[in-house]
Amino acid sequence: MRIRNPKDKDEVINNCNFFYHDDFINNNPIHLEIGMGKGKFILEMALKYPNINFIGVEKFSSVASFAIKKIAPYNLPNLRIIIGDAIDLGEILKNKISCIYLNFSDPWPKKRHAKRRLTSREYLKSYDELFKDNKVIIQKTDNDELFLFSVTSLKEYGYNIEEINYDLNSEDPNNVMTEYEEKFRNKGIKIKYLKAVKLIDTGKEKENLL
Repeated sequence: MRIRNPKDKDEVINNCNFFYHDDFINNNPIHLEIGMGKGKFILEMALKYPNINFIGVEKFSSVASFAIKKIAPYNLPNLRIIIGDAIDLGEILKNKISCIYLNFSDPWPKKRHAKRRLTSREYLKSYDELFKDNKVIIQKTDNDELFLFSVTSLKEYGYNIEEINYDLNSEDPNNVMTEYEEKFRNKGIKIKYLKAVKLIDTGKEKENLL
Protein backbone atom coordinates (compact mmCIF):
# COMPACT_ATOMS: atom_id res chain seq x y z
CA MET A 1 0.00 0.00 0.00
CA ARG A 2 1.43 3.38 -0.99
CA ILE A 3 1.55 6.21 1.51
CA ARG A 4 1.10 9.75 0.26
CA ASN A 5 3.92 12.16 0.90
CA PRO A 6 3.26 14.00 4.19
CA LYS A 7 3.27 17.78 3.74
CA ASP A 8 6.14 18.11 6.21
CA LYS A 9 8.22 15.23 4.81
CA ASP A 10 11.14 17.33 3.56
CA GLU A 11 11.29 19.36 6.76
CA VAL A 12 11.24 16.22 8.92
CA ILE A 13 14.00 14.53 6.91
CA ASN A 14 16.18 17.66 6.74
CA ASN A 15 15.98 18.10 10.52
CA CYS A 16 16.71 14.46 11.37
CA ASN A 17 19.91 14.16 13.42
CA PHE A 18 20.11 10.37 13.72
CA PHE A 19 20.92 9.23 10.19
CA TYR A 20 23.66 6.60 10.25
CA HIS A 21 27.16 7.96 9.60
CA ASP A 22 29.29 5.21 11.12
CA ASP A 23 28.86 7.00 14.43
CA PHE A 24 28.00 4.51 17.16
CA ILE A 25 30.26 5.32 20.10
CA ASN A 26 30.77 1.73 21.24
CA ASN A 27 31.57 -1.74 19.90
CA ASN A 28 28.20 -3.29 20.73
CA PRO A 29 26.68 -5.60 18.11
CA ILE A 30 24.67 -3.90 15.38
CA HIS A 31 21.27 -5.24 14.35
CA LEU A 32 19.66 -4.13 11.10
CA GLU A 33 15.97 -3.96 10.20
CA ILE A 34 15.39 -3.84 6.45
CA GLY A 35 12.07 -2.17 5.72
CA MET A 36 11.47 -0.45 9.07
CA GLY A 37 8.18 1.10 7.95
CA LYS A 38 6.92 3.65 10.47
CA GLY A 39 9.55 2.62 13.00
CA LYS A 40 7.60 0.95 15.81
CA PHE A 41 9.68 -2.25 15.87
CA ILE A 42 13.14 -0.69 15.64
CA LEU A 43 12.29 1.94 18.26
CA GLU A 44 10.94 -0.58 20.77
CA MET A 45 13.90 -2.90 20.19
CA ALA A 46 16.36 -0.05 20.83
CA LEU A 47 14.54 0.83 24.04
CA LYS A 48 14.37 -2.81 25.16
CA TYR A 49 18.01 -3.66 24.37
CA PRO A 50 20.26 -0.65 25.12
CA ASN A 51 23.40 -2.81 24.79
CA ILE A 52 22.66 -3.45 21.11
CA ASN A 53 22.97 -0.85 18.35
CA PHE A 54 20.13 -0.74 15.85
CA ILE A 55 19.85 0.57 12.31
CA GLY A 56 16.54 0.85 10.50
CA VAL A 57 16.52 1.01 6.71
CA GLU A 58 13.55 2.29 4.72
CA LYS A 59 13.49 2.62 0.95
CA PHE A 60 10.74 5.23 0.77
CA SER A 61 11.36 8.67 2.24
CA SER A 62 7.64 9.30 2.71
CA VAL A 63 7.41 6.28 5.04
CA ALA A 64 10.73 7.08 6.72
CA SER A 65 9.44 10.52 7.69
CA PHE A 66 6.80 8.86 9.90
CA ALA A 67 9.51 6.79 11.59
CA ILE A 68 11.68 9.85 12.14
CA LYS A 69 8.86 11.69 13.91
CA LYS A 70 8.22 8.64 16.10
CA ILE A 71 11.88 8.12 17.02
CA ALA A 72 13.07 11.73 17.40
CA PRO A 73 11.70 12.47 20.90
CA TYR A 74 13.73 9.62 22.43
CA ASN A 75 17.18 10.80 21.30
CA LEU A 76 18.57 7.26 21.57
CA PRO A 77 22.34 6.76 21.22
CA ASN A 78 21.85 3.16 19.98
CA LEU A 79 19.45 3.86 17.10
CA ARG A 80 20.18 5.21 13.63
CA ILE A 81 18.33 5.11 10.30
CA ILE A 82 19.18 4.96 6.61
CA ILE A 83 16.92 5.89 3.70
CA GLY A 84 17.77 3.69 0.72
CA ASP A 85 17.56 0.28 -0.93
CA ALA A 86 18.86 -2.75 0.98
CA ILE A 87 20.73 -3.98 -2.09
CA ASP A 88 23.00 -0.89 -1.89
CA LEU A 89 24.12 -1.19 1.74
CA GLY A 90 27.42 -2.96 1.11
CA GLU A 91 29.66 0.11 1.10
CA ILE A 92 27.98 1.66 4.14
CA LEU A 93 27.67 -1.40 6.41
CA LYS A 94 30.39 -3.76 5.19
CA ASN A 95 31.26 -6.34 7.89
CA LYS A 96 29.33 -4.49 10.60
CA ILE A 97 26.06 -6.39 11.10
CA SER A 98 25.32 -9.22 13.55
CA CYS A 99 21.62 -9.79 12.78
CA ILE A 100 19.12 -8.79 10.07
CA TYR A 101 15.36 -8.46 10.66
CA LEU A 102 12.95 -8.85 7.76
CA ASN A 103 9.54 -7.89 9.08
CA PHE A 104 6.50 -8.14 6.82
CA SER A 105 8.46 -7.52 3.64
CA ASP A 106 6.68 -7.05 0.32
CA PRO A 107 5.89 -10.64 -0.84
CA TRP A 108 6.18 -9.81 -4.56
CA PRO A 109 3.71 -12.62 -5.36
CA LYS A 110 4.30 -12.84 -9.12
CA LYS A 111 6.95 -15.33 -10.24
CA ARG A 112 8.68 -12.84 -12.49
CA HIS A 113 9.27 -10.62 -9.45
CA ALA A 114 10.82 -13.34 -7.26
CA LYS A 115 14.27 -11.71 -7.41
CA ARG A 116 12.84 -8.68 -5.60
CA ARG A 117 11.92 -10.69 -2.50
CA LEU A 118 14.23 -9.87 0.38
CA THR A 119 15.04 -13.55 0.88
CA SER A 120 15.87 -14.22 -2.77
CA ARG A 121 19.36 -15.46 -3.62
CA GLU A 122 20.22 -12.02 -5.00
CA TYR A 123 19.47 -10.30 -1.71
CA LEU A 124 21.01 -13.06 0.43
CA LYS A 125 24.21 -12.64 -1.56
CA SER A 126 24.16 -8.88 -0.95
CA TYR A 127 23.78 -9.49 2.81
CA ASP A 128 26.98 -11.57 2.87
CA GLU A 129 29.18 -8.48 2.85
CA LEU A 130 27.14 -6.84 5.61
CA PHE A 131 27.67 -9.52 8.24
CA LYS A 132 30.54 -9.25 10.68
CA ASP A 133 30.70 -12.91 11.77
CA ASN A 134 27.97 -15.56 11.76
CA LYS A 135 24.99 -14.65 9.60
CA VAL A 136 21.63 -14.40 11.41
CA ILE A 137 18.34 -13.54 9.69
CA ILE A 138 15.04 -13.26 11.54
CA GLN A 139 11.85 -13.03 9.50
CA LYS A 140 8.22 -12.40 10.37
CA THR A 141 5.43 -12.39 7.79
CA ASP A 142 1.73 -12.95 7.37
CA ASN A 143 2.24 -14.31 3.85
CA ASP A 144 2.32 -18.11 3.51
CA GLU A 145 3.86 -18.15 0.03
CA LEU A 146 6.67 -15.75 0.96
CA PHE A 147 7.40 -17.77 4.10
CA LEU A 148 7.69 -21.06 2.22
CA PHE A 149 9.83 -19.36 -0.43
CA SER A 150 12.08 -17.95 2.30
CA VAL A 151 12.56 -21.30 4.04
CA THR A 152 13.58 -22.92 0.75
CA SER A 153 15.77 -20.03 -0.39
CA LEU A 154 17.61 -19.77 2.93
CA LYS A 155 18.28 -23.51 3.09
CA GLU A 156 19.54 -23.58 -0.49
CA TYR A 157 21.90 -20.71 0.35
CA GLY A 158 23.40 -22.64 3.26
CA TYR A 159 21.41 -21.30 6.20
CA ASN A 160 20.18 -23.56 8.99
CA ILE A 161 16.62 -22.84 10.15
CA GLU A 162 17.15 -22.85 13.92
CA GLU A 163 13.67 -21.69 14.88
CA ILE A 164 10.41 -21.81 12.96
CA ASN A 165 6.86 -21.04 14.01
CA TYR A 166 3.74 -20.97 11.86
CA ASP A 167 1.64 -19.23 14.51
CA LEU A 168 3.80 -16.93 16.60
CA ASN A 169 2.49 -16.49 20.14
CA SER A 170 1.43 -12.87 20.63
CA GLU A 171 1.78 -13.33 24.40
CA ASP A 172 5.53 -14.01 24.13
CA PRO A 173 7.15 -11.19 26.17
CA ASN A 174 10.21 -11.28 23.89
CA ASN A 175 8.17 -10.61 20.77
CA VAL A 176 8.25 -6.96 19.74
CA MET A 177 5.46 -6.28 17.28
CA THR A 178 5.44 -4.06 14.20
CA GLU A 179 2.49 -1.92 13.12
CA TYR A 180 1.56 -4.55 10.52
CA GLU A 181 1.76 -7.37 13.04
CA GLU A 182 -0.69 -5.65 15.37
CA LYS A 183 -3.04 -5.04 12.43
CA PHE A 184 -2.89 -8.65 11.22
CA ARG A 185 -3.32 -10.11 14.70
CA ASN A 186 -6.46 -8.04 15.22
CA LYS A 187 -7.82 -9.68 12.06
CA GLY A 188 -6.95 -13.18 13.33
CA ILE A 189 -4.20 -13.72 10.75
CA LYS A 190 -1.44 -16.09 11.84
CA ILE A 191 2.09 -14.71 11.95
CA LYS A 192 4.94 -16.86 10.64
CA TYR A 193 8.42 -16.60 12.18
CA LEU A 194 11.85 -18.03 11.50
CA LYS A 195 15.40 -17.60 12.67
CA ALA A 196 18.04 -18.69 10.17
CA VAL A 197 21.76 -18.97 10.94
CA LYS A 198 24.75 -19.51 8.68
CA LEU A 199 28.01 -20.08 10.53
CA ILE A 200 31.08 -18.22 9.40
CA ASP A 201 33.51 -20.21 7.26
CA THR A 202 36.70 -20.35 9.33
CA GLY A 203 38.67 -22.16 6.64
CA LYS A 204 39.25 -25.16 8.89
CA GLU A 205 37.04 -27.41 6.78
CA LYS A 206 39.10 -26.57 3.68
CA GLU A 207 42.33 -27.27 5.58
CA ASN A 208 41.07 -30.71 6.58
CA LEU A 209 40.52 -31.59 2.94
CA LEU A 210 44.14 -30.90 1.96
